[in-house]
Amino acid sequence: MNKGKKIVVNVLKYVLLVFAAFVALVPIVSCVITAFKNVEEYQTTNVMVLPKSWLYFDNFITAWKQADLGSAFLHSFLILICVLVGSVLISAMLAYVLNRFQFTGNTLIRNLFMVATLIPGIASQVTVYQIMDSLGLVNTMHGYIILMLGTDVITIYIFLQFFENLPVTLDESAIIDGCSYFGAFFRILFPLLKPAIVTSAILKGVSTYNEYYMAGLYLQDKTRFNVVSTSLYVFTGPMGSQYNYICAGVLITIIPALIIFHLCQDQIYSGMAAGAVKG
Repeated sequence: MNKGKKIVVNVLKYVLLVFAAFVALVPIVSCVITAFKNVEEYQTTNVMVLPKSWLYFDNFITAWKQADLGSAFLHSFLILICVLVGSVLISAMLAYVLNRFQFTGNTLIRNLFMVATLIPGIASQVTVYQIMDSLGLVNTMHGYIILMLGTDVITIYIFLQFFENLPVTLDESAIIDGCSYFGAFFRILFPLLKPAIVTSAILKGVSTYNEYYMAGLYLQDKTRFNVVSTSLYVFTGPMGSQYNYICAGVLITIIPALIIFHLCQDQIYSGMAAGAVKG
C-alpha cells in the first residue's frame, strides 16, 4: 500500500509540474511564433500555427522603428541606473540602522514595514498622484525616478538577514581603529553585502523595467519620455492591436533581461539562499 501511494504521489507531482510548465511556456511560445509571421499569416492563422519562414525579420524592424525602441532603451537604462543605485543605498543603510542600533521604535518601524506590504499599492495611488501633481513631478523624468526610488520591503529584509550574519565585532574593530559609522558601513560592511546587493538589484531592476502602470500614469508625454514598458502601446488602437509587431517588440525588450539574468544567476541564487537562513 505504501509503495502504491508513493507511485500515485509521484505521478501527481510530475503531472502538476508538466501542467505548470505548459501554462508558463504557452504564452512565450505563442509570442515567438506570432513575432515571425507576416501580416497575411497573422490575419489568417491562429497563434499556434508555425510561420512559413523563421527568417522573416520585418516585424522586428518595424517594431524597433515605429516604437522608437532605441530611445525607450536609453530612457529605461537611465531610470534603472538611478533607481538601482538609490534603492540599494537607501535599503542597505536603513537595514544597517535597524540591525546595529537598538532604539525606541525599532520594532515599531519593522512592524510598520510589514503592515505596508498588506496595503495594495493601487489603493494609495489617488493620494500619491495628488502629492506628485502638487509638487510638479508629474510628466517629468526626475519625478518618476523619485517615485520609483521607494524601497521595497523585501529588499530591506534581504539586507537585514545579511546583516544578521555579519558579526558586530567588524563594526567595533573599525570604530576602534578610528572609523566613523559611515566609514564602517561603506568601507567594511557594504563590500561584504555583494550577494544581497546583486539579489536586490535584480528584483528591483526587473520590477522597474517591467513597470507599466506607473510609467503610463506619470510619464504622460510618450514622445518625450517613452520607456520600454510603454513603447509598444503605439501598436494598439480602436480598430484592434497589431500583435505581430507587439510580439516582435516583446522579444526585443526581453533580450537585455535575459542577458543580465544569465550573467548574474549565480549571485541571485546564492543571495536568495544565504539571505533566507539566519545565523
